[in-house]
Amino acid sequence: MPKRGVVRKNLRLTQAKIDKAKRILGTRTETETIEQALDLVAFKKEVVEGIGRLAGTKSVRDIFSKDAA
Repeated sequence: MPKRGVVRKNLRLTQAKIDKAKRILGTRTETETIEQALDLVAFKKEVVEGIGRLAGTKSVRDIFSKDAA
């Protein structure tokens, strides 16, 4: 699917969730809040996938396992 530029959307969203995200993210507008929240979702996926790849290399040691002592 080709990427597109900015598009107008008509969404039904919970105002309380937008307000909470706006406070947490420190954003000024609702659009900025939603854009940043979507960026964070994409980033989270990249981090989780990266950790999964790293864990498979045995470069990460489980310090909480019984064998770690």
